[in-house]
Amino acid sequence: MKKGRSDGRLFFWLHHMFIAYPADAGNLYKNPWANYMRAVLFWPYQLYAWLIFFPMVILLTLVFSALTVVFATLVNPEWASRVFAATWARTCAYLTPVRVIVEGGDHAIQGQSYVVVLNHQSMYDILLVYGWLKLDLKWVMKKELRDIPGIGIGCEKAGHIFVDRKNPKQASIAIREALARLSKGIGILFFPEGTRSRDGRLLSFKKGAFRLAIDQGLPILPVTLVGTRDIMPAKSLKPFPGTIRMVIHPAIAPDGKNAEELLEETRSIITSAMPPELR
Repeated sequence: MKKGRSDGRLFFWLHHMFIAYPADAGNLYKNPWANYMRAVLFWPYQLYAWLIFFPMVILLTLVFSALTVVFATLVNPEWASRVFAATWARTCAYLTPVRVIVEGGDHAIQGQSYVVVLNHQSMYDILLVYGWLKLDLKWVMKKELRDIPGIGIGCEKAGHIFVDRKNPKQASIAIREALARLSKGIGILFFPEGTRSRDGRLLSFKKGAFRLAIDQGLPILPVTLVGTRDIMPAKSLKPFPGTIRMVIHPAIAPDGKNAEELLEETRSIITSAMPPELR
């Protein structure tokens, strides 16, 4: 009983200090009291993370992947992808827990297809985008992810696109074939940095997303993700609760622009919503 009360108090303090009354996402720990509480609670929280949170995430991933496969096969892949992916992401975020702030949600227009371009800082980027970007999202994924049990088959049945990053020609063909078979209202997702930033600053962008937008005549939807690195940095498996923010910017039409111009405009817009110290 004592242990249960202690766990309850820990969760209460985590919520009170980092969720209910957070600082701005992306700059979460300027408050000295919040810094002190983070230092005190960080390692006790890791016990919760490894004994409860990560096992629950693995279980939820397997369950929702199985549901996606079944319902994508028997009902509708778009519906299965939206419903089960969003539920999985929100449940994992709640279990952390994190507070999510979304700005500019009305810029993602239902029924309009986009090339969605985002900065990449953390594995929590995936939870944030899946859970709160209200589009029928299709990831462009490296083919190695197809071999992950549960996730690979679920992503394939949901219509996500696997590409060989070492073979640009095959990647281009795979994306074009996917666009031809998918209906309108699709968001083709790209992390143009290609990997997670370790310090939160933008890495150089690859041009694939922008060439695709020009070739297919699709608008770019720039999205800035803020604060996910504070929850769990790149190359880390030590999460901690906090606040994360997603800023959805107005779409950019590719008309009359080359890939380099589109890249620079998108990069500038994404950077504009990042904390000053990361620009």
